[in-house]
Amino acid sequence: MEVPEEQKLYTLQFGLLCLSSLLFSASFNMIIPELPNYLSSLGGAEHKGLIISLFTLTAGISRPFSGRLTDKWGRVPVMAIGSIVCVLCGFLYPILTGISGFFLLRLVHGFSTGFKPTATSAYIADIIPSTRWGEALGMHGLCFSIGGAIGPAIGSYVAMDYGLNTMFYSSSAFAFLSIIIVLNMKETLKTRQRFSPKMLKISRRDIIEVRVIPAAIVTLLSYTAYGVILTLIPDWSEHLGIANKGMFFLAYTLASIAIRFVSGKIADRYGRISVMKVGLFIITISIFYIGFSDTILNLVIGACLYGIGTGIFSPAVNAWTIDLSLPQYRGKAMATMYIALEAGIGAGALFAGYIFHDHIKRIPYIMYGDALIVFLAFVYVLYWDKKAKKHIN
Repeated sequence: MEVPEEQKLYTLQFGLLCLSSLLFSASFNMIIPELPNYLSSLGGAEHKGLIISLFTLTAGISRPFSGRLTDKWGRVPVMAIGSIVCVLCGFLYPILTGISGFFLLRLVHGFSTGFKPTATSAYIADIIPSTRWGEALGMHGLCFSIGGAIGPAIGSYVAMDYGLNTMFYSSSAFAFLSIIIVLNMKETLKTRQRFSPKMLKISRRDIIEVRVIPAAIVTLLSYTAYGVILTLIPDWSEHLGIANKGMFFLAYTLASIAIRFVSGKIADRYGRISVMKVGLFIITISIFYIGFSDTILNLVIGACLYGIGTGIFSPAVNAWTIDLSLPQYRGKAMATMYIALEAGIGAGALFAGYIFHDHIKRIPYIMYGDALIVFLAFVYVLYWDKKAKKHIN
């Protein structure tokens, strides 16, 4: 029997969305493994924690604006803005070569992830039936993860063979391709308004969607691990003798990709909460294991475990966020969840950078400490699930 058009998942529209996100993810991820050494060459080695935290700061600050614009102006223009920022920043890194200029660009670059993922998630919820949100978000996350895998690997290769400036320009090229795809997509917001500066006026009610606070808490605690990893893994990889600093991210992302083929469907079938518990437990174990890793093989195993955990957890928590929200506030709901995500990444990066301070022997202890933070997210999900079941009964 033929599936009705409104029930289909793998449409051209969805495929283009996933391809755009893949290119966008590759764009901003390809420069990350090389930034710690680049900052050291500028004389700012002691500020490595700011590489990620400044990026996530503006990403978080921009979320209320992107959520409001997504719900009023439209999904497509907000997605395009995110990619445009990446194009501009890629061209400016080779020009602003001082420490102050570098950190200014990290702040500006953060606006990209503050805009595009928020609008993309709302777009997915518009075109996919609610019974398949988990699967759709899982497949979209798979494509985003592919970008996160090929980006660092390509970036490190280009940097080693052709120089850092070429790497930055390549980042812009990937983002430009993402824009071309987005601008040819059909808008899904039914009641669009013409852009007005008044849309940028944010009230307290526009910042947080209270219905999705439980999902935001879990997201914040769990994503501290990613901030720690982004800050420390390049140095830890170099310490273990890995020439291409993108290897960890490649292994992590390939594992995440593999599990995402089924994790979204499982979340739709068995429930978001049950799947999140499994994902958070695996993430906790993986962070401990990465801290314990003293060989290349063990680091790769730790990366794979982390990829499996996040590949299970991410589609479930995204779908849970949409479940908790109302249709007219999807943009704000996703913005709230992403604010928590950016805050978690930023806090993890600051925590890691502050303690690390270029002392390589401190990295395992930082990992152990963050594993306990992720475990708190697991405990919170258990508590919320128990409370919800008690309320139903």
